[in-house]
Amino acid sequence: MVNERVLISGAGIAGQTLAYWLARYGFRPTVVERAPRLRTGGQGVDIRDQAIEVVEKMGIMARVRAAEADVAGMRFVRADGRDISRIDIEGIKNKYDSAEVEIMRGDLVRMLHEITTGTVEYLFDDTITALDQDDKGVTVTFTRGPSRRFDLVIGADGLHSTVRKLAFGPESNYVRFMDHYFAFGNADTALGPDRWVTMFNTPGRMAGIYRSGNHPQAKAYFMFRSARRDIDLRDQGAARALLSAEFGHENNWHVPGLLAGVLADPDVYIDALGQVRMDSWSTGRVALVGDAAYCASPVSGAGAEIALIGSYLLAGELAAAGGDHRTAFQRYEQSHRPLITRKQQVGPNLRLMVPKSRLGMAVRNTVTRLPLLESMAGMERIMSPTTTDRLPDYESAVDTTR
Repeated sequence: MVNERVLISGAGIAGQTLAYWLARYGFRPTVVERAPRLRTGGQGVDIRDQAIEVVEKMGIMARVRAAEADVAGMRFVRADGRDISRIDIEGIKNKYDSAEVEIMRGDLVRMLHEITTGTVEYLFDDTITALDQDDKGVTVTFTRGPSRRFDLVIGADGLHSTVRKLAFGPESNYVRFMDHYFAFGNADTALGPDRWVTMFNTPGRMAGIYRSGNHPQAKAYFMFRSARRDIDLRDQGAARALLSAEFGHENNWHVPGLLAGVLADPDVYIDALGQVRMDSWSTGRVALVGDAAYCASPVSGAGAEIALIGSYLLAGELAAAGGDHRTAFQRYEQSHRPLITRKQQVGPNLRLMVPKSRLGMAVRNTVTRLPLLESMAGMERIMSPTTTDRLPDYESAVDTTR
């Protein structure tokens, strides 16, 4: 096999899943992560459709189901906290015998780390600063560690990917701003009912609380419609100021308490809502996977799903091609792009969560009160779009005993 030494940037869902499969197929993966330790924050993520098959093949599906977030449904409320409507997600899943599982991102990341520790080299508290490709490999320069040679480099480092910037060009060429900003952080558990996602809207704004049935820590959501702001969101002070300016004068429902919790959370995540659209996910010996290549945005509910499937396909195609990156990268993209095209159609989800006008709120509220359309709204999240296709079985064509 050629191209055995593979550097992966990012120790999230995509990066660690890719590392697991590469190690299983006989490659020598190294994962570099900017953070000094594993990042275990984040919201609930959905594992559905072919992603379930990936997790089953990794042998952790029972653990995933045991850690299920156990959310019953979504509530839309008035300023005084009374229900406008509800979507019974648990009931819909039971009705349609859905195998989908929602799990907190941090729980899944920890599981992936446990099954890769010992077979994957991890470099925490470091990041890539330069890539120099040639016909035989890539020389990688790091912020802290010495330069090293790798056969291939894979960017699994998220929406604001460093690898994408270094190998493909400026972020502005690939990230499409979706006219919204969002925030996600810790919240007081007393502010929302157990096992429900509760949302309060004003035109163009949403504040919500996420209560998992299996986790003591509640999570707050904020999202608001806005033109692009000239703000570096990596500046936590500026990001918090932006959020405060939008919601600091809102005194209805539990907005003040939720805002206080998020602003006090040292790990709060505040960012612009965006999608990554690229004509190609590889250039030479460098490729991208997960949000770095095809982020569908948090409102898609598909981030973990497409990361798991994409990582499985990329590793499998490299193994099936004997490490030939030209063949593997092309096959990976051909097989995965149709799913990405479907998952990036998120307009209905965004209109459901953040109607931009009072008329839009009224229409949303009417629709979600109707039994038939309530089911359709829930089905959009849980069941659609799906596929009955099985994933390729790469192990049957690869010698994994080496």
